[in-house]
This record gives sequence, structure tokens and C-alpha cells, in this order.
Amino acid sequence: MTAASGESDLAFDPWDPTFVEDPYPAFAELRARGRVLYYEPSDQWLVPHHADVSALLRDRRLGRTYQHRFSHEDFGRTPPPPEQEPFHTLNDHGMLDLEPPDHTRIRRLVSKAFTPRTVERLKPYVHALADDLVSRLVEAGGGDLLTDVAEPLPVAVIAEMLGIPESDRAPLRPWSADICGMYELNPSEETAAKAVRASLDFSDYLRALIAARRKEPGDDLISGLIAAHDEDDDRLTEQEMISTCVLLLNAGHEATVNATTNGWLALFRHPGQLAALRADRSLVPSAVEELMRYDTPLQLFERWVLDEIEIDGTVLPRGAEVAMLFGSANHDPAVFTDPDRLDLTRRDNPHISFSAGIHYCIGAPLARIELAASMASLLERAPGLRLAAEPERRPNFVMRGLTELRVEL
Repeated sequence: MTAASGESDLAFDPWDPTFVEDPYPAFAELRARGRVLYYEPSDQWLVPHHADVSALLRDRRLGRTYQHRFSHEDFGRTPPPPEQEPFHTLNDHGMLDLEPPDHTRIRRLVSKAFTPRTVERLKPYVHALADDLVSRLVEAGGGDLLTDVAEPLPVAVIAEMLGIPESDRAPLRPWSADICGMYELNPSEETAAKAVRASLDFSDYLRALIAARRKEPGDDLISGLIAAHDEDDDRLTEQEMISTCVLLLNAGHEATVNATTNGWLALFRHPGQLAALRADRSLVPSAVEELMRYDTPLQLFERWVLDEIEIDGTVLPRGAEVAMLFGSANHDPAVFTDPDRLDLTRRDNPHISFSAGIHYCIGAPLARIELAASMASLLERAPGLRLAAEPERRPNFVMRGLTELRVEL
């Protein structure tokens, strides 16, 4: 280890509300301190620079899992407690936490069902639903943008895509929130217990729905996943289908919800940019990209070191965990001109909010459609929208969002 690796006075504290409120000044300090810094409280190596994050996301010496090559003991890690098994079974069979060859096989099969045509076919539904949700908000004279628009839109879209009946959709968001609690740093026993219960309930529900679709296939993604096979007639197992559906819901709405609320809060705090957007709706596509960069919904992504690597003279041994700081990378002045300025006309915008490499977000095109649809509808139907109360941040660091966003007309 280099001297830098032992530093404990880093300007990084994911449990400090002040840091969570605005981590970007601390990220600037981290970038100034070096390319890789050891953070003892989470036993991770922090990577704050865009070039390094982008390269490491594509580096096969790192992986989302190590269990395709090593046991927990071989890797110097303690196995998760047995009572957490339902969460880990669900999580470990999803694409996001697999490496080749399993990742390659599952992503190829999922891609056969999750096609660009499938996403394009959803466009009219997305726009109609966004208009309906915004119209209700306008009729009420305002409300909570989080619960009235940002949450119901992507949840309904993914549920529609999967073929989950409207009458069954109420538990989806709570299940997802409880499962996603495990992706924060050092989750508590209470958080783990909630995730296990949600994993069991969600899996039981999907198991029954998959069984029903086997008997009566429909024009939905679950039916497509059941039918998907390759030239060797390789198919998804039931557990792989369940894990894929949960991943699509969690990833497909968690980031979109937070991108919507973070984005509108940024617009309210930059009235000049909001006025420019209202005056020129052609800025919506670049605004979506810039708002995802400016206040990144997924702040940190983890990788395990499978084979020893060296970064700027610091050797990261096999078994180390790397925390790639997406929010910091998206504010790196080496890549973004004046990165702390919100600029909806920014054209050169290689943000990494959707990750990169083999784990690039398969739902990115759908997320962009949803974000653009809700933004366009709010601009059109609620031109006088403004902040009604100062919002509170969720205490979470990794998945950055708000508890509510009260607005009025």
C-alpha cells in the first residue's frame, strides 16, 4: 500500500447528512487527493476520476461477483449469514451480479425478449400515462412530484412491460425499496431483514405469475422470457427469470424516480435554465442527459478485484473491493467543462450514470423515454410549476434521491 492508502481523514462520509445533502465539494477534494484512496469504514478503495471509473467498468480483472472463480473463503471474505439467503439467491441470479459466462448467456436471452421494438412499442403508453399523471397534478393545484408523477410512471411502465395486472401493482414499489436498501454501504440487520422478507414475497408472487404465463402466454416480457432460447435451446431457469424481473423493476424505476426528482430540484434551483427549457422544448433530450450528470441518481458502483491491479502506483490485491464514484466522475473537470455548472445545452456529455462495459444498463433507452415524457408533459401542462417547500434528502448515499418534492402551480 502507498502512504495515500492509509489516509483516514478523507472528505467522504456517506453517513453524514451534510455530505449526503451535497457530496460534490467532497468529491472535488477526493479527486485532488489522488486516483485511488482507501476508505476504512467500508473497507473499500474509492475511485473518483472519470477516466479511471470508465476504464475499470470495462476491466475484466474486476467483477461484480467473485463466486464464479473463488469461494468466500478463498477470497478472504465471510459468507453472508444464512438468514439472508433468500435475498442473495434473488440477487445473485440477476445479470447485474453475474460475470461471464453466466452473464453473457442470461443477457443474450433477456435481450431476445427486451428488444428495441418492445421498448419502442411502449412509447405511446409512456406518453399517455405521463400526460394523465401530470393532468391530475395540475387539477389538484400541485402536490408531491415524487409520489404523484416520478414514482407511478416507471413502476407502471415496467409492470405493463412484464404483464403484471394493475390490481397486483401496489406492493411493487415497497418490495423494491426494501430490496434496494441492501445496496447501501454497511446495511443494518433491520435493513437486511426487510430485504429478505421482500425477496421472499416478490419471488413467490413472480413464481405464481410465471406459472400462469406458462399455461397462457401473453404479449408481455415474462412470456417472452419463458419463450427465449438460443440455437442450443438453452433457456432461462425459473430463478433466473424471477431475478431478471426483480432486477428490471428495481433498476428500471429506482434510478428513473431519483433522476426525475433530483432533476426537477436542480431546475427549480436554476431558474434561468428552467426558463430556457420552457422557451425551447427541443432542449429536452440534452436536458435529460445533463440532469442525470449534474445530480447522479446512482452515486457508487462496486467491483471486486479478481486479479491484482495497479492504479497510479497503488497495488490493489485480489479480494479488495473497489467503489467507483459515479457522482464524482460526472463532475470531473478533466472531462466536463465547468462541471459544477448546470448547462442544459451541454453537447459533449459522456456521463456514466448508466454505467459502462458489459453491465451497461439494458434499460437505458426506456429510462430516457420515461424521463423525456414526464419532463415534456410537465413543461406543457404545468408551465408555472414551482417548488412549494424545501425538500428533504433521503439518508441514503448510494441511491441518491428525495423523500418528497412538494410543488405548486
